[in-house]
Amino acid sequence: MMPHDAAMPGEESTKMSAFDDHKDELEHYEQMYGLERGRLAVALDRMTNALVLAGQHGVYCTSQRNPTLPAMDLRMINQELVHAKELVQSVMEELRNKPKT
Repeated sequence: MMPHDAAMPGEESTKMSAFDDHKDELEHYEQMYGLERGRLAVALDRMTNALVLAGQHGVYCTSQRNPTLPAMDLRMINQELVHAKELVQSVMEELRNKPKT
């Protein structure tokens, strides 16, 4: 696993953290939902964006066995992101239903 400040090939070596890169969005959702649920909401948005990007890539990177399907690795990435979103959404629901102390 690469550290968050490690550069991908062809990129500059100075990468911003998620807290820097999505500062405005974090502030908005943290104000609306509270710290924990706000951060989870931003994480859901990031996962949704990743799903869209993987879907777009899947149009060009198709399975050799069945050209109507994305490549197997893209299908696996898609499934993992969908499952991660389900888990994050369930935590958000639990936090919403939790009595305030």
